[in-house]
Amino acid sequence: MTPIRDGRRAGADALNRLLYVLLGLPLGLLGLAYTAVAVVAGSALSLTIVGLPLLGAGLRGARRLGGLHRALARRLLGVTTVGPAGARRSTGLTDWVRVGLTDRAGWRSALYLVLKAPIAVLSTAVAAVFYGYGLAALTYPAWWRVVPGTSDDAGVPHAGLALPGDVFLDTWPRVLLTAGAGVALLLAAPWALRGVLMLDRLAITGLLAVGRLRERVHELEQSRAFAVQDAAAALRRIERDLHDGAQARLVAVALNLGAAKEQLEQADADPLTRELVGSAHRDAKGALVELRDLVRGIHPPILDSGLDAALATLAARSPVQVELDVALARRPAPAVETIAYFCVSELLTNVAKHSTAGRAAVGVEQRDGILRIRVTDHGRGGAQPRGGLAGLAERVRTVDGRLDISSPVGGPTVVTVELPCES
Repeated sequence: MTPIRDGRRAGADALNRLLYVLLGLPLGLLGLAYTAVAVVAGSALSLTIVGLPLLGAGLRGARRLGGLHRALARRLLGVTTVGPAGARRSTGLTDWVRVGLTDRAGWRSALYLVLKAPIAVLSTAVAAVFYGYGLAALTYPAWWRVVPGTSDDAGVPHAGLALPGDVFLDTWPRVLLTAGAGVALLLAAPWALRGVLMLDRLAITGLLAVGRLRERVHELEQSRAFAVQDAAAALRRIERDLHDGAQARLVAVALNLGAAKEQLEQADADPLTRELVGSAHRDAKGALVELRDLVRGIHPPILDSGLDAALATLAARSPVQVELDVALARRPAPAVETIAYFCVSELLTNVAKHSTAGRAAVGVEQRDGILRIRVTDHGRGGAQPRGGLAGLAERVRTVDGRLDISSPVGGPTVVTVELPCES
């Protein structure tokens, strides 16, 4: 059973390669024409108002055509590759054009479309020679007599096909030898086609797919992003459970103890009993305050209203006067919002404790998929990346962010935090 199964599999693979070649020729020529019109024309017209948008759109289309070729190679050739990450989202026409023009995957796809055309022509020629001539030679004994006769240099008529050198395939030994050559061509066809398709495989893996290292990095980035988002969601669930469960029950306990304390005082109860109930009431209120602080430290409920509202509340509660400027085109990911909130909270706390400044400025903007936070004060300066700032830097790095500190002695101190919006 194993040899039969292996033979069927080899035959299916050969058929898939032949189908890939037959589909690749029109797709390759189409891709070359598309690249010539969209990319070349867009580059030539880049000095006009329509050139750059046309080029950006052309590169986006090249990326899609490259994805089609990659999917076809995976389905018919078994080329298992990981495609590049999706194009970054854009806001507005200008950003859309810029994202398209700076898309490396689009340029690599366009280069592949240019190389695919000659590779497709070569592959088709090899398939035609080995399969076409092989099949014709194999069946030659069935149709050689119907070939119109020709004469040699001496004027003698011959049937069958004529070869260079005045050689005619008009005898049965030569006919059978031709059929044998056809068998040899058909047997060699899969290997020849596999060899020429190696060029296509190299082009696909080199231009349309990420490398093994980049693939692993991409997988780790996705896993890290999932872990960060999952942790953020878990913290939000814990915050809600504490807020709606333990905190609500503790409030009820404190209220009941307060009512019991008032009744004991009115009834002139035993002093020891009143002291025990009073102590329990104070402990319950203290525990409630600690629980509220813990809940706010896990996930501030105000973040449910958005980062801008949360930062406005934070600025209003700050001991120093805060000038707040927030410009958000869309909401960042929940984990990024949480990190941004705690960064601003910690930085404003540092301003109040260590800078001797009476006011601070907080600027938040969103550009190129990056959430950029800048906290400035005109205090004494000299801030160092240690203590709380070192902890912030570690927290920011969990989402591939960065924290920069500029704090010369005498000020001003400028701390910049950059976070990816989609982490």
